Amino acid sequence: MAADWGTPGRHSLEGTPLTRGTTQRGARLYNERLILSLVRLHGQLPKAEMARLTGLSAQTVSVIVRQLEADGLLRRRTPQRGKVGQPLVPFELDSNGAFSIGLKVGRRSGDLMLLDLAGRVRHTIHRPYTFPSPAELMGFVKSGVEELVSGLDREQRGRISGMGIAAPFELWNWAEDVGAPSDVLMAWKGLDLQAEIAKLFSWPIHFCNDASAACAAELLFGRGRDLQDFAYFYLGYFIGGGVVLNGSLYLGRHGNAGALASFPITSERGQSAQLVHSTSLAALERDIHRDGGDPELLWRDLGDWKGAGPALDRWLTRAALDVAAAAVGVMAVLDCSAIVIDGAVPLRVRTRFVDEVQKALTRVDHKGLAEFPVLQGTVGADARALGAASLPLFDNFIINRNVLFKEKA
Repeated sequence: MAADWGTPGRHSLEGTPLTRGTTQRGARLYNERLILSLVRLHGQLPKAEMARLTGLSAQTVSVIVRQLEADGLLRRRTPQRGKVGQPLVPFELDSNGAFSIGLKVGRRSGDLMLLDLAGRVRHTIHRPYTFPSPAELMGFVKSGVEELVSGLDREQRGRISGMGIAAPFELWNWAEDVGAPSDVLMAWKGLDLQAEIAKLFSWPIHFCNDASAACAAELLFGRGRDLQDFAYFYLGYFIGGGVVLNGSLYLGRHGNAGALASFPITSERGQSAQLVHSTSLAALERDIHRDGGDPELLWRDLGDWKGAGPALDRWLTRAALDVAAAAVGVMAVLDCSAIVIDGAVPLRVRTRFVDEVQKALTRVDHKGLAEFPVLQGTVGADARALGAASLPLFDNFIINRNVLFKEKA
């Protein structure tokens, strides 16, 4: 039975799907979400700028802003004085207007995150494990969510708009790399995680591939503010990725767009292989173990991997070359603005990896292609949980980015 976490109210836009419907109600909801989207994009805006950017009349904008302010979704800032006429009053998102929870399910660790409407992370919980059983994960979710929301009062709990889950589509796959007991892997194969978690809570539960969620976090909170399109590589236990086109995350027909783990490469032995086997942290974990080191350091502390020793150097060189080859393949198809590389790795390691990829590109034939930058991502280890936590907020309050103006007013 779902626990009583509070009942979503007016802040959820009354649970009505937002469309460009011809009804007056549909138009009002669309315009509300358009205003919220623009304020999120620009940080804060006065009503005059809202009207200019949307094309709505000043009267319509005033009515919408008044309602959103009453609902606790917008709050007014100090009037901007020093100009001719009445001082302009900027509005910003009220951080207490709504909350959402993100769950990242990984093969070596799980994370929970509480996010507010303004995109600020309120609290996170990190749980390393060898490989989770469904029962172990469900226990973590239940106790972890209770801890996450313990600092919210009753009204704030009532403003939780949902939970997003970021997890691999096939958590049981690549069994030889995971090293988990077969019965545990098979238990995941028959489990509908979204449905099981929905039994615990009264909020809507959203699901997304973990690498796609990380890419969404980079789009919304990182490089996506400056790039209209990019291909995204995420270094996790298994490497993953995503594709952003025209300012929006592109998932493809089956939700597998950017499934870079499966990208075909040539192994060191000259055989056909997939990117996942050489570039994932699972490969680094194996190398550390072979050297007699402690591979658990990869999941215990993201601040320092000095204990990885020579295994880290070997992995960086080998993985960077394969990622460079894959990047050229991706760019030959997409011709996007940049390659962005992020991951659940320390900043020092990410910087070295990007440098190694740039060096490796000089060894990969990319004749006929335009030059492209290889950039560091900006979110890091929290990307998958942050992307998951964003799902309910954007489902309830924000319209697709490609209807918005990217330039500042």
